[in-house]
Amino acid sequence: MKIALIAPLVAAIREPQRGGSQAFVSDLARGLIDRGHEVHLYAASGSDVPGVPVIDTGVDHRSLSATLYRASGAADDEPAAAESAFARVYSAVRDDRYDVIHNHAFDAAAIRLATALHAPVVHTLHLPPDAGVAAALRHAARGDAPATVAGVSVFQASAWRRAVTVDAILPPCVPTGLINWSPRGGKGAVFAGRLSPEKGAAQAIDIAQAAGARIDVYGDSYDAEYARERIDPRRAERGVSVHPAVPRSSLWEAMARAAVALCPAMWEEPFGMVAAEAQACGTPVVAFKRGALGEVVIDELTGFLVAPGDLHAAADAVRRTTGLSRSECRTHAEHHLDLERSLEAHEHLYRRVVGARAGASVRG
Repeated sequence: MKIALIAPLVAAIREPQRGGSQAFVSDLARGLIDRGHEVHLYAASGSDVPGVPVIDTGVDHRSLSATLYRASGAADDEPAAAESAFARVYSAVRDDRYDVIHNHAFDAAAIRLATALHAPVVHTLHLPPDAGVAAALRHAARGDAPATVAGVSVFQASAWRRAVTVDAILPPCVPTGLINWSPRGGKGAVFAGRLSPEKGAAQAIDIAQAAGARIDVYGDSYDAEYARERIDPRRAERGVSVHPAVPRSSLWEAMARAAVALCPAMWEEPFGMVAAEAQACGTPVVAFKRGALGEVVIDELTGFLVAPGDLHAAADAVRRTTGLSRSECRTHAEHHLDLERSLEAHEHLYRRVVGARAGASVRG
């Protein structure tokens, strides 16, 4: 198949990745190409994915900074820059012929403008329900050729189904074959993720300190106020090392050296790629039981899931991870969280939507 992937335009798709959806889109593009498909990745200027034809959309991701997702709530009005950016993207897409167009951008404009495309369209929703995006999806569903909508986990799809129809689940699994793991217990804790309230970097530091463990925090400022007020003052604290975001290969090495990965999500986590990557490294996870983390971590086998916000229980769980098997973590990742599982789900859905469009054309 010939496939157009539309990346989120709020960041360039290159290492170090800005977020989980960006990392997954790069993995998806490479994986589909390895399976014999022709893939074009439409992305913001400055994107670079080795082995993948990247179409420079001419969009400067900085022009879309106002559209960055905030767990506290989206803006009431979508900036005109988003409308202009996706109009440019889809204009370029229409210059070629594709069997499937797969949008990963979480923007109402990306969904609204896709209704004018002449190939089957799939929208993957990587984030929690949003009123503006839901309204765009409902509007698009009334067209002659409704798009196919996918969630990234059972939990997240269930939440979206209160507002729109979700046709499939496409989990953003991780390339375990590229991730080296350590069967021996490491030292200290690790946190990785954007420095914003919903990811819980400050809580991760609190948990590690309560457990008497040092912690390495990896991430770039996403919410400048949060980073300045909640993270920067802690850089000088004993046992706390805050690092900028690093390429994933370096992050995986850091995870494999750690005794535990902390995922104290302060929102309903849509999937939990960091938790999946940590287990692929052989490293158990301690997380708040929120969102889809219960689908990614096996409680008391590959980590511990504690009540949301319970720092005392999380610190106790950190101490108990020494009794967990790192090989069980790796095995779980290989069997249930591997990218091949996701690629198979994508191919199955693509065949379905292409077949449905062909059938409709014959009936027409």
